[in-house]
Amino acid sequence: MKTFTLPNTDITASNIILGLMRISSLSDEEIRTLVGSARDAGITFFDHADVYGTEPHGCETRFGQAVTFSAADRESVVIQSKVGIRKGYWDFSKQHILESVDESLAALQTEYLDLLLLHRPDTLMEPEEVAAAFDTLQAAGKVRNFGVSNQTPGQVELLKRSVKQPLVVNQVQLSITHAPLIAQGIAANMAGLDQSIDRDNGILDYSRLHDITLQAWSPFQKGFFDGVFLGDRENYPELNEVIDELAGKYGVATAAIPVAWITRHPANMQVVLGTTNPAHVKDSAAGSDVPLTSEEWYRLFTAAGHKLP
Repeated sequence: MKTFTLPNTDITASNIILGLMRISSLSDEEIRTLVGSARDAGITFFDHADVYGTEPHGCETRFGQAVTFSAADRESVVIQSKVGIRKGYWDFSKQHILESVDESLAALQTEYLDLLLLHRPDTLMEPEEVAAAFDTLQAAGKVRNFGVSNQTPGQVELLKRSVKQPLVVNQVQLSITHAPLIAQGIAANMAGLDQSIDRDNGILDYSRLHDITLQAWSPFQKGFFDGVFLGDRENYPELNEVIDELAGKYGVATAAIPVAWITRHPANMQVVLGTTNPAHVKDSAAGSDVPLTSEEWYRLFTAAGHKLP
């Protein structure tokens, strides 16, 4: 498992993250097995959000009830959560951020978050309120680092004008088949080609230029929760054929190849796995160590339907 230091932090973390948005119905033993399997695979990074679960902080509560870290263990893992999504609206007010973080800490049974991300962009956000909330949380030792999720460079810049702390992470949707943040740059300035349309104002290049680590959620999704492409031979026959071939070459499960496609990129991205199956965690996490060549990376890219002009 590859690890790296997140820029502008003292966090050394795996480039694979275990996402825990689906654990609310699992038993304590199932959660412990899932987390244990992740750690056995080398994963040290765990992703939460206040909105995950059938009720607010539901998955955080289940995690806190099931998993107990010693002081040494807690320092060896990274716990990240997100704030801002409420039922029917988004809320980046200072009051909500502070209240939600306190509730997350209580649910997770931890004294601090290594990272707090602002979830989906709140267009009614007052940057000064966010800055005040971040200052309060950092001064109290409740949150050590901060970031965003699903935000454009312009939205990040707006926050940076008020926020003192570095914004070190942007969590975004990315898979081989849902890759506009990569594909657009490859087809830039190609008139008449949908792939050339800039849909995010250059998140990829902006993040690399400003030392912001991209975290890829839904690494197996065809599009926006349209199902997985892995094994979908009706809609993605060529892609699955190439995945099968490369999995055989590298001696890994097919799930490792889509992960390797993301981690191979020099932007040094992290991949968020959302499975609750311990075997799938192990199979997917193996992609961290698969050294795809440039030719293989582009074969997967074009097999997924993207163009090389």
